[in-house]
Amino acid sequence: MPGENQSTGLEFLLLGLPIQPAQQGMFFALFLVMYLTTVLGNLLIILLIRLDSRLHTPMYFFLSHLAFTDVSFSSVTIPNMLRSMQTQDRSISYSGCITQMYFFILFTDMDNFLLTSMAYDRYVAICHPLHYTTIMKEELCTLLVAVSWVLSCASALSHTLLLARLSFCADNMIPHFFCDLAALLELSCSDTSLNELVIFTVGLAVITIPLLCTLISYGCIGATILKIPSTKGIWKALSTCGSHLSVVSLYYGTIIGVYFIPSSGAAHVKDIVASVMYTIVTPLLNPFIYSLRNRDMKRALEKLMNRVKITSQ
Repeated sequence: MPGENQSTGLEFLLLGLPIQPAQQGMFFALFLVMYLTTVLGNLLIILLIRLDSRLHTPMYFFLSHLAFTDVSFSSVTIPNMLRSMQTQDRSISYSGCITQMYFFILFTDMDNFLLTSMAYDRYVAICHPLHYTTIMKEELCTLLVAVSWVLSCASALSHTLLLARLSFCADNMIPHFFCDLAALLELSCSDTSLNELVIFTVGLAVITIPLLCTLISYGCIGATILKIPSTKGIWKALSTCGSHLSVVSLYYGTIIGVYFIPSSGAAHVKDIVASVMYTIVTPLLNPFIYSLRNRDMKRALEKLMNRVKITSQ
């Protein structure tokens, strides 16, 4: 019956990426390599930070949590997408879809808050270098990460609980490769005004407030750098925040492309491509950005490689 709530036992169909059947194998191999590289690269960052005592600093404390979040973030969507591409089974259960949406929102928000915490760390390091050790204590770093987890869980839970009260009727096709909240609301035959209000308030807040804090931090950093008399001092200051600024630009650039730039006629394809960027490409590039542009990470990697060579002899 058209008006009947069929949420119990309901299955959704994820239409996936707009890829021709003949290209499925090539894209499956590409995304599999990207996913494995993402997982191994971010786990390597966590391992290096864990093993090298020189990396036991606030910046790398936040980086290790960011690496864990990126692994988890990618694992929420990519394995299921790869399974669908390989088996051609695009179905996902109602509970599986709701669970995927919860963790997707959770780790998206965690990325926002962690990037903001890292921006604040760089602000203190450059603008208040003499007070850095007294401000960025272990207790403050732990508190910032703990608050990030609490706020992220609360945000994800609010969207999930409000979605769980809705009824879903005949149409069960999601034009995406994961259970996107906006797409699920379009399939509901219930009143979604409260859900949309929470998305506009809570959802917008967890994106714009961290972004504004990050921009303010880098505004203060830029003002401080301009006061440095020597070119060498300027480059040294820039090197301490260059990697983080690259990740922030890539991450928020794709999110702004999805949610803030007006959609054209090919909005569906544009949203999927942008979603691939911040769910697959950004977590993939993070290990390369932080390792290739960071001397401390390079030294830690060399130290680990030498240790492996000595052990294998």
